[in-house]
Amino acid sequence: MASTLDTVSVSNLKVPWFGTSSSFESKCPLPKPSKAIPVIPVIATLAERPTAVQRSGSSASGPNRLSTSAWGSDAVPSRKESGNLAQNGAILKSLERSYGANLRGEDALAEARAESRAVDAAVYDPVKLAERYSRQPFKVLGRTFQIVLSLGLFGLGLFIDQRRGEINKNKRKRAVEFRKRLTNLGPTFIKVGQGLSTRPDLCPPEYLEELEELQDALPTFPDADAFTCIEKEIGLPLESMFMSITASPIAAASLGQVYKARLRSGETVAVKVQRPGIEEAVALDFYLLRSVGYFINAYVDIITTDAVALLDEFARRVYQELNYVQEAKNAIRFKKLYGDRPDVFIPGVFWDYTSVKVLTMDWVEGTKLSEQLAIEKKGLNLVELVNIGIQCSLRQLLEHGYFHADPHPGNLLATNDGKLAFLDFGMMSETPQQARFAIIGHVVHMVNRDYEAMARDYYDLDFISPDIDTSPIAPALKEFFDDALNATVSELNFKTIVDGLGAVLYQYPFDVPAYYALILRSLTVLEGLALFTDPNFKVLGAAYPYFAKRLLTDPNPYLRDALIELLFKDGKFRWNRLENLLVQGKKDADFAVKDALQPVLKLLLGPEGKELRVLVVKEAVRVSEAMLIGTAFAGYNAVPQPIKSILGSGNDWGLLKIKESDISEMLTLREQILRIWNLLRTSDGFDPSSLQPVLEVLQQPEAQAIGGEVISGVSQRLAARLLQQVLRSPLTTSSSV
Repeated sequence: MASTLDTVSVSNLKVPWFGTSSSFESKCPLPKPSKAIPVIPVIATLAERPTAVQRSGSSASGPNRLSTSAWGSDAVPSRKESGNLAQNGAILKSLERSYGANLRGEDALAEARAESRAVDAAVYDPVKLAERYSRQPFKVLGRTFQIVLSLGLFGLGLFIDQRRGEINKNKRKRAVEFRKRLTNLGPTFIKVGQGLSTRPDLCPPEYLEELEELQDALPTFPDADAFTCIEKEIGLPLESMFMSITASPIAAASLGQVYKARLRSGETVAVKVQRPGIEEAVALDFYLLRSVGYFINAYVDIITTDAVALLDEFARRVYQELNYVQEAKNAIRFKKLYGDRPDVFIPGVFWDYTSVKVLTMDWVEGTKLSEQLAIEKKGLNLVELVNIGIQCSLRQLLEHGYFHADPHPGNLLATNDGKLAFLDFGMMSETPQQARFAIIGHVVHMVNRDYEAMARDYYDLDFISPDIDTSPIAPALKEFFDDALNATVSELNFKTIVDGLGAVLYQYPFDVPAYYALILRSLTVLEGLALFTDPNFKVLGAAYPYFAKRLLTDPNPYLRDALIELLFKDGKFRWNRLENLLVQGKKDADFAVKDALQPVLKLLLGPEGKELRVLVVKEAVRVSEAMLIGTAFAGYNAVPQPIKSILGSGNDWGLLKIKESDISEMLTLREQILRIWNLLRTSDGFDPSSLQPVLEVLQQPEAQAIGGEVISGVSQRLAARLLQQVLRSPLTTSSSV
């Protein structure tokens, strides 16, 4: 979206005013970003503009008449707002409950007025669409013929290339043809192309490069139509809103095109204007695609997901995108939830200049994440920016559940000061609360290779109905993940996991919900962007610090149980897992070590912690033995060999008769404990007294009974004494034990 806001002489500029023809035709390509884009100095063209601009339902002296000074800076609308006062008041009260004060500090009435302008916004209704187009058979047949002919000719070209052995030779040529055919078929198919542009697993690089142009470099519609739409939607003359506006759009997307303008109040803004007649175009396409969905459900057995339901969900989201007031509300909500991150920028909304078909937001100066060389020239690191996107996306998906569902490179910009800017809030989605925790638990079960638990997770993820038996699914998961998990978590490729999981899902009666499909798409896009710079980048590796932080600090019972499940196995504590979680968690900027394990430690003293207390007592004794005997053997190994011979000759000291395998295990455990303790004590804010619940359990009279017969009273008291010493006098060096 970067461009220069230069003002050119009006005498040298053909201004596409209303009532005159625009020199910028609908098929004209967008100007190159490197070139200065002409700007209409609105105030200077007042003399050239027709004096009377008629609008629907108004006249020059009617309710839409404006009182404007010579400079136009104090233009005040005296028109009647759409909707009555009671309606506006109800909207205002609803907004106050939902948002409170506007993030820009503007009067919430401006938002209420914008909402009142959207009361008649189109809503997706498949029943009404069926009624409408059942009465228009020729229109339906004509559009069907157009789609089949266009895509059929493309398929024929691929078939001929294959027969001639020219698939690779003509790949670029076919990619260009495919992009043009999708563009000519209109907004619905452009949306399909945008989705494919982020799927390197489905499309060769040549196709990906061509389809990227569908993100913000599409054919435009006439500027005169756009300016007419702005005036009609907002109810104000152009000159009373803007000091200047670009004569041509900066970018054009599937649903609208964007202009750069300067408001009378001085702010530089992006003005998005919807394409004329787009609702009618997408309505007919969705009607036809829904018929295809019914065919798939009835005759295509390999696809177990309800194709009609999936199509309906997609259509509803596209219709929401057609309502720019809803998009503005999405942006406000998104900013409230995630705008607190210092490395993330979310543009604000100008409600006075926003309606169903016009959206005005802060202008963002930046570079698309797909433009790697341009980003590097600015001294920015693409992988770091992608990592910002991943961390923000994880918060979206798994904390608040409200996430940006269309993060293609055109909607993600690197600002000049190194922030990641999110744009285009038309397509948003929500993760159900139960699913948020289930996703984290699913990762834990995957790491543990607990495939039975993974299969049961699909109930909480709403993949399968509760009456379906998951036991046959576990072997299929095992078959795939045993190979995939030979790598560590940080090395797992997200695309590989998604593809493999998809192969498993197709074999069973899964119904993948729309939110999950959008989550996969979002993370796949981010990983794909990073792979351009770093072929070894792994999104799961970048995400693991967030998962570690949530597991160590979140008090939610589901995650608390998942952490215990991750750390304990067969009655033994897996210190290597705790060490890895702490190391990874410290990589998360929001992680505080002092909060680590607090939910579990709190559970330890509660009525629900009996089983956990058994495990803790056993592990405390094992650790005390490792620290004492391991330290003794470390000291023994440090003495000269002659002294070792004296100590070991002719005596029956049991300490020296421990099996070598047990000694090795104790020394390994001792080193792990020392590393973890050093990790804790060098962390800001860590207080050793936070481990007090463990000491309280060990000091309880019933501790020996809790632990069972394997624990002697001496061992239990010894473990308590050691921990008490640690809490009173924290270790300063690893050799202090």
